[in-house]
Amino acid sequence: MDATATLIFIIASFSLGAVILMKRESIPASMRRGIALAAIVLIAFAFFLIVYSLFNMGSTPS
Repeated sequence: MDATATLIFIIASFSLGAVILMKRESIPASMRRGIALAAIVLIAFAFFLIVYSLFNMGSTPS
């Protein structure tokens, strides 16, 4: 797995979550639920990638 792509995805998903939290008042009501669910899924997958990379860190061959 490419560590650079994983790191970029993690940063982007957490940034999306931060932007949604900061701008939640200006997001139209009809779009709030869908955007929030998409952000939750992306952030949860980013957490999974962080944990996965921590578990695989010790098992990589030299």
